[in-house]
Amino acid sequence: MLSLIAYPAIDPVLITIGPFPIRWYALAYVTGLALGWAYARALVRNGALWRGTPRPDVACIDDLLFYAAIGVILGGRIGYVIFYNPVFFLEHPEEIPAVWHGGMAFHGGVVGTAIAVYVLARRRGVSVLSLGDICCAVAPIGLFLGRIANFIKPELWGRPTDVPWAMVFPGAGPLPRHPSQLYEAGLEGVALFIFLFIAVRLGALQRPGLVVGLFAVGYGVARITCEFFREPDPQLGFLFGGATMGMLLSLPLIAVGAYFIVRATRRSFALA
Repeated sequence: MLSLIAYPAIDPVLITIGPFPIRWYALAYVTGLALGWAYARALVRNGALWRGTPRPDVACIDDLLFYAAIGVILGGRIGYVIFYNPVFFLEHPEEIPAVWHGGMAFHGGVVGTAIAVYVLARRRGVSVLSLGDICCAVAPIGLFLGRIANFIKPELWGRPTDVPWAMVFPGAGPLPRHPSQLYEAGLEGVALFIFLFIAVRLGALQRPGLVVGLFAVGYGVARITCEFFREPDPQLGFLFGGATMGMLLSLPLIAVGAYFIVRATRRSFALA
């Protein structure tokens, strides 16, 4: 069985400046935050999207860039340590801050960002849910770039397959595999961004919490779908009945998202 599409081997280090390597992985986070910040500013400046619903100002969005970055990095790393490789990090605690070695959990990043949004909203006296809506509307940008970085590294590759677009990934053995990182970039990034973009244009920001709910359900469904093509983490494997950790962590996310959708569509509300 041969791969019909050659894996485009790309150096994970984009450029080295003196002793400091600039990696695609880090660049994806920085670019995702920058593009998300620019889009978030555009959303709060467009009054037609809100139609009188109280919204954060541009200065709050500028602060959000810093708060979200801290939440994503700390939450993502702590989530990975706890859910995906606790035994290793108990034995090697010095590796916990080494995020440049890879290992970030999206679901942990969600919790970290949620805490950061809550703290910022309370400090600035704005709606927690409206600020959360903005974060969720822009999040697929970072998800797309992050999955592309996973593909370049390469890591989080797919399960063995004989589909025509299968690839042999370095370090994954001789079998052609699904390029599951690209599936996730397409579903969690492009498709989810378009879905939320349309929802925002149809007035979703006028019901605080609705975009949060749509994002949570949309991401959860996309992640579970992609998990059927993605190789489970080797230290965990399949948990039971073919389920993976990514699937299990997505179920409560979908449930929480459904709650916010139902509540937001029943009546407009704001949590200040």
